[in-house]
Amino acid sequence: MRTLLLSIAFAPAFLVAQSNLKPAAAPTKGIQWLTIEEAQAKAAKTPKPLMVDVYTSWCGPCKMLDAKTFSDPQLAEYVNKHFYPVKFNAESGAPVTFKGQKLENPEFNPGNTGGRNGTHQLTYAIANVQGRIAYPTVVYIDSDLNVLAPVQGYLTPDQMEPILNYFGESHYKTKDYQSFIATFKPKWMP
Repeated sequence: MRTLLLSIAFAPAFLVAQSNLKPAAAPTKGIQWLTIEEAQAKAAKTPKPLMVDVYTSWCGPCKMLDAKTFSDPQLAEYVNKHFYPVKFNAESGAPVTFKGQKLENPEFNPGNTGGRNGTHQLTYAIANVQGRIAYPTVVYIDSDLNVLAPVQGYLTPDQMEPILNYFGESHYKTKDYQSFIATFKPKWMP
């Protein structure tokens, strides 16, 4: 009984002491997506390449890329460290500014946001591969906002690792991709 009374008597002091404790900062989980404007501003201050996920709301492989690839902790950590990651809806109706130019989607239909819609001008500017647009397309852009490579299609984390390394660590400046991939050694654990 005496122990119970002591416990009750000191409980408020214990609870106040506990409430003043701050939890340790949790590590950031997932890719820290930016808008294209935010990424450009950051690249101007601290040069780093951009990685732009060009997707649509109706695209199944785009959803797989989010669920299975971009959610991978090793990939997310690497992307956050080496890139300014941008998620861009290829059929968005919102205007954006890229390289000082305002780009829009003149064919956007606000009544059709759940299905296929017009293609945004930014999509044509950065995600075009030999005149063809496909989803998803992950576009790698240098810190001067020059498109390095649009890579179309769904990729697993293992397939994406060498590409991220090639652009994220600037290997593209000194060798072509075929030479790079011939000597690339994966570091991520499956």
